[in-house]
This record gives sequence, structure tokens and C-alpha cells, in this order.
Amino acid sequence: MFDFKDKKPKILVIGDLMVDHYLWGLCNRLSPEAPVQVIDVKKQSMLLGGAGNVLRNLVSLGAEVDIYSVVGDCENAEIILNLFNEINIDSSKLIHEKGRISSKKSRIIASNQQVIRYDQETNEDISKDSEEKLFNRLKKEIHKYDVVLLSDYGKGVLTNVLTSNIINYASKHKIKVLVDPKGRDYSKYNNAYLITPNKKEASEATGINIVDDESLTQATEKLKHDLNLAISVITLSEQGISVYEDSLKIFPTVAREVFDVTGAGDTVLAALGFALACDENINDAVIFANIAAGVVVKKLGSATSSLHEINEYISFIEESSTENRVKTQEDIKSICLDMKSKGKRIVFTNGCFDIIHIGHIKYLEEAKKFGDILIVGINSDSSVKKIKGDKRPINQQDDRAQIIAALKPVDYVIVFDEDTPYNLINTLKPNILVKGGDYKDKRVVGQDLVDELKIVNFVKDKSTTSTISKIINP
Repeated sequence: MFDFKDKKPKILVIGDLMVDHYLWGLCNRLSPEAPVQVIDVKKQSMLLGGAGNVLRNLVSLGAEVDIYSVVGDCENAEIILNLFNEINIDSSKLIHEKGRISSKKSRIIASNQQVIRYDQETNEDISKDSEEKLFNRLKKEIHKYDVVLLSDYGKGVLTNVLTSNIINYASKHKIKVLVDPKGRDYSKYNNAYLITPNKKEASEATGINIVDDESLTQATEKLKHDLNLAISVITLSEQGISVYEDSLKIFPTVAREVFDVTGAGDTVLAALGFALACDENINDAVIFANIAAGVVVKKLGSATSSLHEINEYISFIEESSTENRVKTQEDIKSICLDMKSKGKRIVFTNGCFDIIHIGHIKYLEEAKKFGDILIVGINSDSSVKKIKGDKRPINQQDDRAQIIAALKPVDYVIVFDEDTPYNLINTLKPNILVKGGDYKDKRVVGQDLVDELKIVNFVKDKSTTSTISKIINP
């Protein structure tokens, strides 16, 4: 879980602003005039797009944000200014260029499916005068920012000269510059901290057809070396995000379902910048960005992700993944301390849990009722052999652990090697120790370490031994 609630990094976004215009409607017929769909428009909406979507994502995450850009003297520019007001962003740092048309992308959506898009824009380079004004402002204010994000949509704001000047000046002042690049020639991004091309863009820029881990490594290495980057990043769509610092690492995607990838690259740039500005390392920043992207692709249109949504998403992933619920001793110890600090009662039980049957299920359901968090200790394979003999266990320890972790009453699972769980209980210090009915009136290992011992009766005639016996002698 990421805890950024008290952090307000100051981030500067520079790039191409645009209006994302959506016309929402239904399609029930074809036109009698031509073989095209007729869309009955029910509503329309307008959002900041391009660098504006990076801006919106940062605002949603809780950053303090400034935006440098150049807009036209047109109706689209007026829409941009109004959209700035809606999210309380200062528009005074925008440069207005006479004769320029700010970008507006209009998308027609019928029954949640994009049908067509049409654009209005000027995409020639901004004037030399606008370049100088923007760069001079940066030189005066660079000290205010924790990180600078360049959102390049190829619409003319981030010219070759201006981009190079921004990166070199920020680097001189030890400010990281992150870039979402455009085009095939990335030379203007030399000396950036990192850039975030997708796989197709990286293939075009490097001339390397990325088809496997080997070609991916070659492409990330080439970008890092040729552009003198600190980190080389390539986004891989449904496969996640790859990072090359000293070696290649791939962080798998966490998206459960995808409705629309519009603006996902903006979210990745914003989330990486936000996390790095909060002093997270690159690995954790990429994990954070991956989760933020997983949130937005579930939504239709250019969307954002908040810290609350990201943390909810993490909770869902942790609860639904059995692998994430099988913990090391150090992890479990930390979890117990955290849960106890929140007033939670920890319940611990242990066993071989070799072949799962209804008796196990009922036993664990009863155990969970004694507290808030149920931790199950699983005897390792070597430990089971000492207890049950050389022919056991039937199932290996990793399989047994994940099967138990998948059961609803169980919160966490840990595998232990010792003959008894005494040392583990001493480490975790649970409130409640639960054992089966065969321990009634007996001294139980670890009961001196807990507040209470609870005995749960077994379901009659249900055991792994009897199950194995039925298999052998049906």
C-alpha cells in the first residue's frame, strides 16, 4: 500500500495541450444518404487532453502542478482556459500565439464504442518568440519544482531546441526530467532521466523489432546508451512496463479488465513523476504507475486515477491473489505488528493440510471466528515426513500453502520447517492459538505465548489419512 496522503510534490508539466471532446450517443440505423451509421447524440463532454491529461492525473494524485504550454487565439484555447478553471489550475503561465489553433480531438462514442474521431489543430512548431518566453520562464522558476514532465504529442510546443534546452537546464539543477516521447528521432531527449515510449514507438526509434525479451533488452539498452538516460523504460501495454537500469526488469500489468487505453500513457508519465518526486525508487515508482494505469484502462475515455482508487485496487489484488497471501516470516511479523497496532486480534493455527477435505474447511471457518486475522502455519515437506512418514506429504508445500491461502477464512499462510511451530508463534505473538479436538486436555506447544487457547472439534470421520485409505482401498 502506498501512503502519499501527506505528500504534495511540486511538479512542472510542459507540452502540447488539447481538448478531448466526446459526443456520446446511440446507433440504431444506417443513413439513407450513404452507407454510414447515424448516431443519435445524447450528450457531450470536454476534458483536458494531451499534456492536460497528465495535469489532470497529477491533480487527482494530489500534486501541486504548474503547466507551461503555448495555445492559440481560438475557440479551442478558450475551452482550455475554462477547463483549467474547473480544476483550479493557474493558466497565467500559458503563452498565447496569434494565428495558432489549439488542438481539439472530437470522438463520437456509440454504445460505449468509439466510431470516429476528427481533429482541429495547428501542429507546426511554435514561434521562436514563444520558445524564448517559455524557456526564460523556466530559468526563473526551475528551483520551485521536484520534477519536470515533458508531454510531447508532436503538436509543435516541444521543439528540438526547446526540449534540449529544458532537459539540459533542469539536469544542471539536479531536477529529473521524464518524457513521454513522440516521433522516430529521439535525439532531442538526450540527457533526460527517463523516457516512456511504448513498444511500437521504441521499435521505430531504435530500429529493433521488439518480439521477445532479448530484443526488448537490446532496445532498452540502446535507448539508455544513445540518449544518455539514467533509466530506460518501455511500456508494454497488456504485458506491463519494462525497466532497464543495470539489467532488464519487467513489471507485469495489473489491469483486471480493459475498456479503453486512451490516455494510459499520460497516466504512466504522471504516476512515475509523482512517485519519484515523493522519493520512491524506480522499481516502486513503476509498480505505482502500473497500478494507476490499471485503474484508468477500466474507464472509458481519457481518465484519471486517485490515490484512493489506487489503494483500493491494491487491496483487491492482494485479497484475490493466493501468491500474495503466502508470506515469509519477516513479512508475517511485520503484518502482525501492524494489525495489532490497529487493535486487530490475531488468530494462529497450524497443520500439514495435505489433502484438503470438509473437515479442514469447517476447522478453519471456526478458527477465524475467534479473531480478525487468521494466519495458518503449514508444515514444510521435510517436517511432514518426520511427523507422517516418508510417503507423505502427497502434495508439495508450495501447493498446500496456495490451496490454503485460497480459502475464504484464511488471511495469510506461512510455511515453517521446525518440528513444532513454537519459534514461529514466539515471533508472531498471536492473541489466539487454535488446535483440533484431539488436543483437548493436553498441553499444546505455544500456549504459553498467547492470550488464549481454543480447541475446535474435528468433523467426524474426515481426515487426510482416511481419504488416502479410501483411494488405496476403494
